[in-house]
Amino acid sequence: MPPSPRRATLATVAASAGVSVATVSKVLNGRSDVSPATRSLVQSLLQEHEYVAPAPRREPAGLATVEVQFDTDLNAYSTEIVQGAVAAGAEEGVGIVVSIRSGTERTTAWARELVAAGRRALIAVTGELTAGQPAALARARLPLVLIDPLNLPRTRVTSVGSTNFAGGLAATQHLLSLGHRRIAYIGGPAAAACNQARLHGYRAAMEAEGAPVLPGYVRSSHFRYHDGVAGGAAVLDLPRAPTAIFAGSDEMAVGIMEAARARGLRIPEDLSIVGFDDTQIAQVTSPPLTTVRQPLREMGGVALRTALRLAAGERIDSHHVELATELVVRGSTAPVPPRS
Repeated sequence: MPPSPRRATLATVAASAGVSVATVSKVLNGRSDVSPATRSLVQSLLQEHEYVAPAPRREPAGLATVEVQFDTDLNAYSTEIVQGAVAAGAEEGVGIVVSIRSGTERTTAWARELVAAGRRALIAVTGELTAGQPAALARARLPLVLIDPLNLPRTRVTSVGSTNFAGGLAATQHLLSLGHRRIAYIGGPAAAACNQARLHGYRAAMEAEGAPVLPGYVRSSHFRYHDGVAGGAAVLDLPRAPTAIFAGSDEMAVGIMEAARARGLRIPEDLSIVGFDDTQIAQVTSPPLTTVRQPLREMGGVALRTALRLAAGERIDSHHVELATELVVRGSTAPVPPRS
């Protein structure tokens, strides 16, 4: 593991500016007894050195907080994560703050803001990070835990996920056991680690059974409803349409259901569908959705407790934790239709 980046101090900035530490402190505290030219110089050097004020030794007044940050609007998946983090936070005596930030906004200033707000740690969910963002948090001495990251930076980071490969394998094996051979996979971003693992599980099951993956049967987009509608339409309009589809999320699976109904297909009589996540929407679809249960609430709780251990300076046993997935069979899957 590369050494932690050295943190700039007031003395570092003062030496670069040719002023006293007291002058730099005055600029940081907004004092008026500093000339405009000196203030401008010190402020530019603070930015250049990526100076982050040290976290207060005492907890801020009120409840300590951990921020759970998403890079897109909340949905059924993210709600489950938040509920798990909130429940664990209540047990640990820690408050949870939920925020939405795009990747381009995550800079050194962002790390400073989190420290200034008194955050004890940050949990980032399904986000894409640049190498500089974990480094900025490390300089701020703010622990970071990722949940289902879209990418893993080269620097070692702590992450929590599930057995995505095993889940993809189980979903596809279930469809194969029902006699399906024309099975498509419609998943999330092609570069996302969780999506790659689910796709590899799908391919492994198909290969083991000797079932070919036909051209056009694998599609990548995002894990959202409208992506399921579009992806479902694309594969169902193929000359040899699939008899079953494994979707990378429950939300996508519901979109595929809509695409199927728009084409007069019945579920599961004409088309079987398996989702991934087992969010609340899996139980209220018509028919109820067969899906791979991802322990989302448990993942939120594990991430919260891990973040607190890192904040306390404790060593952790592993920098990546995977919780077990489980196939949940409901009404959206059935044996392959006759003459298919």
